[in-house]
Amino acid sequence: MSSASKPARAIAVFGAAVLAVTGCASNTGGASGAQSGDTYTWWDPYPQHKKSSDWAKRVAKCGDKAGVKIKRTAYDTTALTNQALLAAQENTSPDLMLLDNPAVSTLADTGMLATMKEFGLDTSGIDKNLLAAGVVDGKEYGIPVGANTLALYYNKDVLDDAGVDPASVKDWDSLTAALKKVTGAGKKGITFAGIGTEEGSFQFLPWFWGAGADLHDLDSPEAADALKLWTGWRNKGYAPESVINNSQNTTWEEFLTGKFAFAVNGTWQVNSAAKAKFDTGVIQIPGKNGGVAPTPTGGEFITAPVQKDTGRYKVTKKIAKCMTTPKGMVETAKTFAYYIPPTKATQEQLLKDEPRLKPWVEAVRTAKGRTSGNLGTDYPKISEPLWNAVQKSLSGSKSPKEALQEAQSTAKDKVG
Repeated sequence: MSSASKPARAIAVFGAAVLAVTGCASNTGGASGAQSGDTYTWWDPYPQHKKSSDWAKRVAKCGDKAGVKIKRTAYDTTALTNQALLAAQENTSPDLMLLDNPAVSTLADTGMLATMKEFGLDTSGIDKNLLAAGVVDGKEYGIPVGANTLALYYNKDVLDDAGVDPASVKDWDSLTAALKKVTGAGKKGITFAGIGTEEGSFQFLPWFWGAGADLHDLDSPEAADALKLWTGWRNKGYAPESVINNSQNTTWEEFLTGKFAFAVNGTWQVNSAAKAKFDTGVIQIPGKNGGVAPTPTGGEFITAPVQKDTGRYKVTKKIAKCMTTPKGMVETAKTFAYYIPPTKATQEQLLKDEPRLKPWVEAVRTAKGRTSGNLGTDYPKISEPLWNAVQKSLSGSKSPKEALQEAQSTAKDKVG
């Protein structure tokens, strides 16, 4: 999920596999390291952050500290992945790329990314649950610059009018009971994004994982329980019919009308929630039988494409280290206002300045990467059948069990 644009969309992979790719940046530099005035290239998925933005200035400042100029190019999330694959084929890979976390395994699988060990960056201090999205076959291909995830925003006014204490929401039964009270009081219950894209899978995963389901087994009884929950809410009127087409943006627009008790959404709405015309709060998404459900991580990894001229790595490493120091990670969080740093120490430092982010720090600490568990490039092949199952169940064209059985069959054919 890219937080700075939207959580991750489905990753397009070129039809022919890129074999034994060795990228070579179009810059010059020489094995002895950077020379004064050298230019190093940087790609990221933040086209909304222009040259004058705080983010662009941060990137440029790290280049200045390394004694070089940085040429920054921004693409949207999907375009960046495709451009990276093309650049590898044409030997024009950038020195550094910030990749949406599910894209890391896709590009690592082509051989175009250096491992962090080869590159010389230490990842030992990074929270393992966040680092996992960049691990393929036991090798680390990037460092998260921050993470975001999902939780439940609530409208305090709506809950107060219905006599619901948000602290009473501990599991699925208590959440459903709260929705029944709210709708009984004439308000709307919960809105979420069930759209037939990666956003739909991203939003469904907390419920899927919260039931104890596994992405290798889409038609398990646990997976069916999660889909029955969502479908039941829609059928009973606890969730609107619009959820089948809702993106995360449209879900948030619905919540901002002030009519809904709850909305499933992410860290990137923190500032918007603070400006809402009603009092808002945040609670963790509950597991089926209690506790906190694991939520999927969004956010980007800093990665280093393979270069023929390995002498460039010395300076590239300096730039990467500048962006991933504890101070740099906290600065990134403050720059974007919706990133949670990937280490406990930096999270605590952020909370000293931004105590309102405490629920999000807690959510990130229990979150997990969509490609973790060595799913890697299999994840997109599983995610698409999953979001299609959600669509079919929400529309009523198939029962949750039937939709998931079909999804499991499709995923098995794709994964092999």
